[in-house]
Order: sequence, then structure tokens, then C-alpha cells
Amino acid sequence: MAGEIRRLGERRISLGGLFLSKHIYVYLCFMKMLQLFAVFIGILFANTLYSQNTLVDDIQQQSKKLKKAVDTKDESGQADSYYNIGETFFNNGNFSKSEEYYIKAKDIYERLKDKPNIEKVSRKLAQSQEKQNKITPAISNYTRAAEVSFSKTRAVNSNDIVRLSSNSPELKAEAIQNNIQINEKDQDQEGLAKNYSQMADVNIQQRNIPKAEQNLNNAYKISKEEAPQQALEINQKLTDFYVDNKKFDKAIEAKKKVLTEDFVKENSKKEVEQIRELANIYIKKNDPEEAIDLLKKSYKIALEKGHTLEAQKNVKKLDSLYSISENIEASVHLYRDFLGKLPEVVSKDISLVDDKILEDTEQKIVQLEKEKELKDELIRKKNVFNYSLMGALVLLTILIVFIFRTLKKVQIKNKKIALQSLRREMNPHFIFNSLNSVNHFIATNNELEANQYLTKFSKLMRGVMENSTEDFIPFQQELDLLHNYLALEKTRFPDKFEYEITVDENLSMHSLQVPGMLVQPFLENAIWHGLRYRSEKGFLKLCFEKDSQKLKITIEDNGIGIEESKKQKTQHQKSREGRGMKNTLERIALLNDLYHQDIQCEITDKKDEKGVLVKISYQLSIK
Repeated sequence: MAGEIRRLGERRISLGGLFLSKHIYVYLCFMKMLQLFAVFIGILFANTLYSQNTLVDDIQQQSKKLKKAVDTKDESGQADSYYNIGETFFNNGNFSKSEEYYIKAKDIYERLKDKPNIEKVSRKLAQSQEKQNKITPAISNYTRAAEVSFSKTRAVNSNDIVRLSSNSPELKAEAIQNNIQINEKDQDQEGLAKNYSQMADVNIQQRNIPKAEQNLNNAYKISKEEAPQQALEINQKLTDFYVDNKKFDKAIEAKKKVLTEDFVKENSKKEVEQIRELANIYIKKNDPEEAIDLLKKSYKIALEKGHTLEAQKNVKKLDSLYSISENIEASVHLYRDFLGKLPEVVSKDISLVDDKILEDTEQKIVQLEKEKELKDELIRKKNVFNYSLMGALVLLTILIVFIFRTLKKVQIKNKKIALQSLRREMNPHFIFNSLNSVNHFIATNNELEANQYLTKFSKLMRGVMENSTEDFIPFQQELDLLHNYLALEKTRFPDKFEYEITVDENLSMHSLQVPGMLVQPFLENAIWHGLRYRSEKGFLKLCFEKDSQKLKITIEDNGIGIEESKKQKTQHQKSREGRGMKNTLERIALLNDLYHQDIQCEITDKKDEKGVLVKISYQLSIK
């Protein structure tokens, strides 16, 4: 060939230790570029195809459930969908994707405080991370699973924590053996297969090759019935173990054995992959001819079944072997064959559209999550606004209540001041009348009577002043003040009236509280405007009696009466506005308002005889 190149006068190019003509080199480069272009076109073309792949179907189905759960605000349903998507990826060997969805599910389960599902997803997340050699987060998730699990599953998770965290092969082996016993009892075949595979790793670490081989074979036998994907992983682990120990024949035997399994023969893609793995063993055994035959077989199946990317991998592998053997012609022929059959292969290849559909589905999930985040953010802002508004209303209400209570307190205080003012106003009025009496005694040169009167008056005033700051005083004190007052007036008008005070024995003299000096103005009116105008001696009766829960006070006199008293007033007296009775009635109104009393006061002329009848009643107040 080199001679032909020289005769044609063509310039030679070195390629991987080989010398190729420029035309051949350009042809090979063109073919490889065309290959990439064709694959790209094929992927676009494949978008129109319908996928029957189980992985994609499962993901699509779960994404629909996820959307429904998001629309109905079913957080538990959202978490379940994320978990199931993670399971689908895990069972298909895509551990990084499974980890991503397990984390999403775990976050929601944690928020819902769903302990059984937290345990389940934490364990699966730990297994996914362990597959990716993320030991620290795997230990953390096994720990979380142990925290929320019951006794049996807690033991399994705790053993896995020891297995990953311990540097001692003996402790690891003990932890794995404990899990083997638990899983044998529970007949958990998938768990058992994992345990035997883990035990094989420890055996290899202990350089116990026969035991490692035995455990890997046990793991494979168990898993091939229950978990085909796990069986393939264990088979690959077993063949790698044989190759590392230069036991190529055993590795070939193990790989040929897996090729006879139904779960491989019924899945053309897995068959293509496993044949290529067998070829790799022959390459490591330094048997390129057998490897080339196997790669051709794998390539042929890939073309027939429409596995474009698998066919491409076989082409690359064959090209590398042809390059080593300097078989350029075979390499060129291989590329020409692949490019010629590429459109037909692409048209059959549902994996391309599966990948695209899977990508689109994941994009939809991402978009759905973004929409959910946006909705949640809008709801959060709305809630913040609502809570702020409610808070403002509450503050406004509190402010209004505070202002109202303050105004109420001010009103009460003002009323108390007014009541105190009225009470103090009574004292000068009473003093004025009493001094008139003293003046009368002095005017009549009756110094002895004047002195006696002043003595009684000072005693009365002391009692009045002592109780002037209180709205209510003990009944006994009020009674003493009234006795003293009537005694004074009797001294002033000895020939005008007699008086009598009667008290119901059922009334408590010390614990009963009554308004101070409330009765005195009525007694004063009876004497000064009724009894003193009589030509004969009159009679004044003051009665206190208990009627149910009320205190009834009756003031009765046989004076000239209200109407006759008005007639006898001088023009000067009529022009003056009397403060005594008006002051007392204002006090009654304020006492009713401030203390929620029901003080009733009725003043009438007697019907059958002359005189005035005053009736006062109010609720008993016990201190």
C-alpha cells in the first residue's frame, strides 16, 4: 500500500504510528464528522417517535400524579410521586437522579413529620448515595432512618451505619452478618443479595478470595430472580473481581453465564452491553481476535434492534482494535457500514426518543416545581399582607380599646371628682345652717345652750370630715352621724318635734356599706321646711329595714308638707336656688352611674294627713 502511495506521488500523513494517504485521512475524518451529524439528525428525527420504554412510561405517569398532587395541594401525594420517580431511576442504575428525587421526597416527609416514610426514603437515599461513594451523607441518612424507625428496621439501619463508618473489617463483617440474619428471617431476598455483595467487599479487604467469590455467587443467585439490575451489577462486580485476580477464564465463564439469563436475552440492549463487557475481558486476556468477533456480534445486534449509541460504542471499540492491528481497511469499511445503516438504526431506536421524552418530562417537573414555588411565594406574600392587615386591625382595635378605657377612666375620675365636690359642698351648707343655730342661741343670751350646741356640733363635724373622702361608709358610722345630727336639731328646736330611729335587727351594723350623709339632707328638709312651721310639736320618724336584698329607708314627718312650705316662702327665699336637695339628687345619679347602684328616691306629700314621706331604696352592699 505504501508503495502505491509513492507511485501515485501522494503525500503521506502519520496517524497513530501509521502512515495514511491524505485522501484516506480526509475520508476518515469526513466519515466521523458525518457520523456525528447523522446522530444529531437522528435524534431530531426520533422526537417524532413514540416511546414504549418502561422507565420513561413510569416517569411520565408519576409526573402526571405529581402535577395532580400539586394542583390539589396534596403534599403527601407530591412526596410519594418524588419517591416513586427516585425508585424508577434507582432501579435503572441512575443513582444521581434517584438521589435528587429522594431528597425532594424526604424534605416533604420531614415537613409532614411522616415517620414511616421518613425512614423509608432516608434508607433509600443512603443506598443511592452509597452507590455513588458518598459515604458521609449516606451515614447521615442511615442515622436518620434509624432515629425514626421501629426496633427491627432500626437494627438494620444501625448495622449499615457501623458498616460504613467503621475501619475495622471485623466490625463491618459482624454488622453485615447481623443484617443477613435479619433479612433471612424476613425473607428479604433483595436485602440478602446486597448483604452478600457487601460481605464480599469485606472478604476482599481481608484477602479472603474464596469467601469473596462464594459471597458474590450467593448474591448473584439470589438477585437474578428478584432484582435483575442488581444481578447485573453483582455479575460485573464478580467478573471485575476475577479479572483483578487474573482469573480470566472464570471471569469469561461468569459473563457467559449471565448472557444465558432470560432477563438478558429478553432485553437486547442489556445483551449488547454484556457481550461488549465479555469482549473487554478477552481484550484484558490479550485475545483480540475473540474480542473482535464478540464486538462484531454486539454491533450486529445493536444495528438489528435499533440501539444507535450502543452500536456507536462497538464501532469505537472495534476501531481501536483495528488501529492496534494496523487494519485500516477494516476500520474504514466499519465506518462506511455504520454510516450507511445509521438512518435505519435511528428510525428503530426508541432509546433516543426515550431520552428526549425523559428530558422533556424532567423539564416539565422542574417547570412544575417553579410554578409551585411561584404560587407558594404569592400565597406567602398574600398571607404576609393578610397577617399584616390583621395585625394592623388588632393594633387599631387595641388602640381604640385603650383610648376607650382611658376615656372611661377619665370619665369615672371626673365623676368621682364631681361626687367628691358635691359631698364637700354639703359640708359648708350644713355648717352654715348649724352656725345659724349657734347665732340664735347667742342672740337670745343663752350661752350655756350655745356651748352645748357647739360641743355636739364639733363632734358631728369631726365624724363628717373623717368620712368625707369615702363614697361609702359603714352603716354604724352613718347611723351615729344621723343620731348626732338629730340631737343637734332637737337642741335647736326643742318644742317643734320629737324623733324616732328604728333599725331592722337583720341589718349588719358594721359590714353593711351605705353612702355617707345621703339621708341627712332629707332630715334637714323635714325639720327646717316642715316641722318648725307647726304650731304644735311634730314627729319625725327614720326607719331602716331589710327587704330581700335591698335596704329600704323611710323618712316620715307630720310637718306642713311640700306645697304649704312653698307657699310660705318669702320672695327672697323663692329667688334663691336651694342646693341641699339638688345636690343630693345629683349625688344619687352619680352613685348609680359610677357604682352601678340602683338607688331609688321618692318624695311625696302624705295623702291622709299633713307631712312628707321620703322613700329611699338600694341594693345591700356588704364589705
